Amino acid sequence: MSGFPGFDSNEYISLPVEFFTELLPAIEDRAELLVTLYVLWWHQRVGEEQPFFRQHDLAHDERFYMALEDVERTAAEALQEGLERAVARGTVLQLRARRSPTEPEETWYCVNTPENRARVAALEAGKREVIGNWAGTEEGDFPYLRPVRANIFTLYEQNIGMLQPIIADELREAEREYPSEWIEDAFRIAAERNVRHWRYVRAILERWAREGREDEKTGRRSAKDSERYISGPYRHLIEH
Repeated sequence: MSGFPGFDSNEYISLPVEFFTELLPAIEDRAELLVTLYVLWWHQRVGEEQPFFRQHDLAHDERFYMALEDVERTAAEALQEGLERAVARGTVLQLRARRSPTEPEETWYCVNTPENRARVAALEAGKREVIGNWAGTEEGDFPYLRPVRANIFTLYEQNIGMLQPIIADELREAEREYPSEWIEDAFRIAAERNVRHWRYVRAILERWAREGREDEKTGRRSAKDSERYISGPYRHLIEH
């Protein structure tokens, strides 16, 4: 391998200070680090004109794509996992989009900046007119953008910690068995009570499955509903 000859270009990009103070010390996975750096570079170069990108858009950069490959993962696997970890960490936001009612949805991503958070909030509020030319130049492009509900792996890493392979099968089974809004609320209750353990989240879900929920239509819990999960048979799970 030849050595790096040094920097000759006078062209520079800037990185958010949070990359150095929060992300860099926390990221342990090589693919996540490479993907994070690349999407920050992408955002600075084209973010205002095209803030949303797809997984295969990143794969078009052959040098970056091939650099992702390692002894354990193909480049495609590493790119997918790197994006999933970046979404789980909150570095990247994820949405679904289709160009027309007859075309299939695709997964789109954007860097988690104040501007993009505002765009996502506008989408959640149904304000389609804010889309503009986000991912294309033709009028009417992507009128069907919508935010993606966080999957159970994302919720686990956001509320509990780094996902361990030993727990992955349990999470997949739970995602098949329980409604997504139940899972989100169960993680939220655990986080609010500072009980960051999967067994506590699972206990909430199991109880809801046995006894039902007080407000299943909205997926929102009442104060009474929250309190009974910290005073009932699972109270020992939060005692320190």
